[in-house]
Amino acid sequence: MIQIKEIPSKETYIVRQPVLRKGKPIESCIFEGDDLDTTHHFGLFDNENLTGIISLFKQINTTFAEKNQAQIRGMAVLETHQKKGFGEALVKYCEEYCIEENVDLIWFNARTAAVGFYKKMNYQTIGEAFDIKDVGEHSLMFKKL
Repeated sequence: MIQIKEIPSKETYIVRQPVLRKGKPIESCIFEGDDLDTTHHFGLFDNENLTGIISLFKQINTTFAEKNQAQIRGMAVLETHQKKGFGEALVKYCEEYCIEENVDLIWFNARTAAVGFYKKMNYQTIGEAFDIKDVGEHSLMFKKL
């Protein structure tokens, strides 16, 4: 059985590290703003085991005119559980949460390898791909709600 619920930032590290920061110290899994009151972390549990995570930050990107924006960061599903719709479930959960909170636009920096995944959910790229030091090539993506 799959369940998505809010979790503390520290609980995200056990998924962030092997998926997003492989071979790097656990400290690299701590993101600026993780513990702000306006930041929310959601975990996807498969039979009570945390297998996927997504974090939602109240963050304005000046590329967009919308006043109420949210940034997705640290979206990850354990390798053993990928290609099962869990990532899509996490993104949709965030979208529904954002709609309830009157957020106008979701944006994020997507790894190049994940751009196709997000395009299937109607996210669009804007601008050129760019490199994030020690992480790799990314594209800015967004969706108006």
